[in-house]
Amino acid sequence: MAYRTENPATGVVEKEYNSATDADVTRAIERADAAFGTWRTTDASERAAVLTKVADLYDERADELARVIGAEMGKPLAQAQGEVALASSIFRWYAEHGEELLVEEQLNIGDDAKSLVVTDPIGVLMGVMPWNVPHYQVARFAAPNLLLGNTILLKHAPQCPRSAAVIEEIYREAGVPEGVYTNLYATNEQIASLIEDPRVQGVSLTGSERAGSAVGENAGRNLKKAVLEL
Repeated sequence: MAYRTENPATGVVEKEYNSATDADVTRAIERADAAFGTWRTTDASERAAVLTKVADLYDERADELARVIGAEMGKPLAQAQGEVALASSIFRWYAEHGEELLVEEQLNIGDDAKSLVVTDPIGVLMGVMPWNVPHYQVARFAAPNLLLGNTILLKHAPQCPRSAAVIEEIYREAGVPEGVYTNLYATNEQIASLIEDPRVQGVSLTGSERAGSAVGENAGRNLKKAVLEL
């Protein structure tokens, strides 16, 4: 699988990115699993502060990010700027309101019986994202899970590798620790092996019916939680 920035108007390849080796994938899952133990115990207010910084960086780099989107997949500048602003607003919303979602809720279900609803992180999650909204889709997947305390392995579409790299760069600058969010230029076969890995607890995919069918079948066979937007 080739990860490369290609000018959509001319078809000229402007930059190529090295695909992940199997050793890269192994290191990534090991680091994500190790980072989960620390990230999940970080106070939710600290995780929220990191998300605020992510939103700030999106605002500061909005024009640059929009130009990269346009260069990689041809989205008009105004639409790309709108997408970047939307991604920023998602991170800011979870930073400001997300802690409320983590509060335990007690439900009275009759006959003096009570049920407690608890929102807890579950571990390493795999995200497989599409080319058409390269920042928005990642934000809506990453923001709530980073706030919750999960760690993320992210395979972006081959058409937008620069956007994928910049997203990880922004998270690092915002204070997301090493291993908590990892961008992987992975192959379909490597993604399948990650879903099968017992350390990966779930997978979220936005993509074609063909991709969803393959990921859903693999997740079901391995009894993994899956969210499929097709």
